[in-house]
Amino acid sequence: MAILSNFWNRIVEWFEDRQSRTALVRSFNRSAREAFVQGIVPVMMEAKIVKGDPRYRHQFSKILDGSGFRIKAFSGRQLTKQEVINIGTTILANDVLVRRMVVLGWDTLQIHCDVGNHGCQWQLHDYILIGG
Repeated sequence: MAILSNFWNRIVEWFEDRQSRTALVRSFNRSAREAFVQGIVPVMMEAKIVKGDPRYRHQFSKILDGSGFRIKAFSGRQLTKQEVINIGTTILANDVLVRRMVVLGWDTLQIHCDVGNHGCQWQLHDYILIGG
């Protein structure tokens, strides 16, 4: 009976994490759209869950559900690599967001633009400042 109980708890936890991950992506997308409409940011951004970099895995990585958090920046032009890096470092500067992403199973942050081939990725675990 204890085995069945542990199995059931894992299933419930899996669904709760999945709902929380979906909610975070939706919230990000809603906020990004509003920031673009208000003129706060010069590009429209949209996040989605993708396959992460297997080299970045950590104990919370959701490998089967996608451990990558990809943001695509829609600008209508090719962004420079520095502009892509600036978007990534802005996200990484939000400690609460990065910690939430790690706890919910993401291990990779990817930033891409809609035109051209510039893209960057970061290992989220490096930005959560564990123990300090």
